[in-house]
Amino acid sequence: MLNPSENPFMGNASSIYQSKAALKWVALAFSLIIGVASVLYTNSIVEELKEREERYIELFAKTQEYTSDPDNSENLIFIFQEIVTPNNSIPVIVVDADGNPSIYRNIDIDSSKHDEEERKKILKKELKIMEQEYEPITISWTGSNDPNDFQYIYYRNSDLIYRLRYYPYIQLSVIAAFVFFGYVSFSYSRKAEQNQVWVGLAKETAHQLGTPLSSLMAWLEIMKIDDDIKDKEVVTELEKDISKLELITSRFSSIGSIPVLREENISKIIEQTVNYLKKRTSKKVNLYFECKDDLITADINKPLFDWVIENLCKNAIDAMSGEGEITITLKEGKYGDALIDVKDTGKGIPSSKIKEIFQPGFSTKKRGWGLGLTLAKRIIENYHNGKISVKESILNKGTTFRIILRR
Repeated sequence: MLNPSENPFMGNASSIYQSKAALKWVALAFSLIIGVASVLYTNSIVEELKEREERYIELFAKTQEYTSDPDNSENLIFIFQEIVTPNNSIPVIVVDADGNPSIYRNIDIDSSKHDEEERKKILKKELKIMEQEYEPITISWTGSNDPNDFQYIYYRNSDLIYRLRYYPYIQLSVIAAFVFFGYVSFSYSRKAEQNQVWVGLAKETAHQLGTPLSSLMAWLEIMKIDDDIKDKEVVTELEKDISKLELITSRFSSIGSIPVLREENISKIIEQTVNYLKKRTSKKVNLYFECKDDLITADINKPLFDWVIENLCKNAIDAMSGEGEITITLKEGKYGDALIDVKDTGKGIPSSKIKEIFQPGFSTKKRGWGLGLTLAKRIIENYHNGKISVKESILNKGTTFRIILRR
């Protein structure tokens, strides 16, 4: 039989979230390895193609020199058919000693659409690109060393190399976008499912509390009119506890539906909560409330916000082992937000656990179910559009939680 004083999930919650974090890092590392391997492999192919194209251009240059010799005219047909003509991918421009283009291949120029001036502009533009990629190859038509007889072959990488060079990045970007949108869709779906679970749990809890609460209220009325009960103070305290149960039921009902937010004086709400807790905690626990401006207001749901402050204080009492100081500070932030700090002198939270404390099921107490801070985060961030976080935590010195409420 399950012992109600123990949390059956406490041993698993921390390991579950640690495993999820580890799996995310493993998946990220695996993705990076695949991405880097893909890029390196494609770059190796690109380098091989570049070397092949460079050799081809050198052969093309030698062919130009060879064809300039009249004695080799018999082989011109073979050379053009087997060497020059097959080059249908590498852009090449041959210029004379004055820098004027004389021969070009694989340059996108349509003679029917471009006149002579436009053709020259296109070739000049291509030459600038080619100059940035490779040094030109110098050839001599006559075999002399006269610079006026030199011609220069400019070239650049083919479009195939450009496509191969950028292909892995485009491929990885598409895959990353697909994974990202898939992850976002899955996250929204999971979050919607979690919301339904929260709503169902809250409504069922409120329903289960409602039946015995109604019975207790009836018994309370009987006790009020019963003359045999001499100590009416007991009845008064019982009435306060029933009112508290009613408030708890109201809180669960609010979680199970869209809460109504009203402009409230935050200082008054915190002060009421502090006064309530002072009467119900050990005298070894000192509760302080500091407020520089008691007129700070915000749109909040009073029962739920009161629950958050109460929960943080009770966690602080547990962290201090029932002895220490809790200081709640209220002030206005730089941008007009309401800042609430709840500081204790407890044992602190290890830095490795700070990211886990708001996760469902995380608890350091044997009797804790690990839902208090999860509900607090949900109330502040989902319902009040605010922010709750650990501002500071020092081992054996204490922890400070910060709540930010937009105004």
